[in-house]
Amino acid sequence: MNEQNQPTTVRAFIALAPPDDAKHELELALDPAYQAHPRMRWNRIEDWHITLAFLGEVPVSVLPLLRTPLARLAAARKPLKLALSGGGHFDERVLWSGIDGELEELHLLATEVRAVVQDCGAAHVGRPFRPHLTLARARRDTPSCAVEAAAGLAGFTGRPWQAERLHLVASNIGRGPGSIHYRDVGAWNFDGSA
Repeated sequence: MNEQNQPTTVRAFIALAPPDDAKHELELALDPAYQAHPRMRWNRIEDWHITLAFLGEVPVSVLPLLRTPLARLAAARKPLKLALSGGGHFDERVLWSGIDGELEELHLLATEVRAVVQDCGAAHVGRPFRPHLTLARARRDTPSCAVEAAAGLAGFTGRPWQAERLHLVASNIGRGPGSIHYRDVGAWNFDGSA
């Protein structure tokens, strides 16, 4: 692809990613919902994440500006102990799993990440931070699917895990189901050393 065909904007967000074994544990708990609601638009397990700040569509030039301050922020923080827990829905259409563990620290991290984004001159979509992991979206003609699937997760409690890295993620949106693909633009370890 030549330079003229390079995109000038990208959809981006900053997030934490549960480890594979924690995601697999939730995936097993979701099996009845997968079977009962195959028409829901299920997110790919490899893309499950906890969004700290959603930037939306930003100029590609913004991403390099975020690297150094996000690396500094991660270096100054210790890993967070979190767990996937329960389930719920937004607007009867979006199915999610809840987050448990060091929630006060998680909220503080989200606040600090959003401050970095603002300081770099990039706006973020200013929704209140509600820690969750988006799992699926119900189609408009079957909104009760998300409500039913959330009820099936009510008793789910995943094992605790360490959130050890901060991720700057870009998404490519294509056409059709499963057409959103995420890629790390940068990732930094929490090591508490700074």
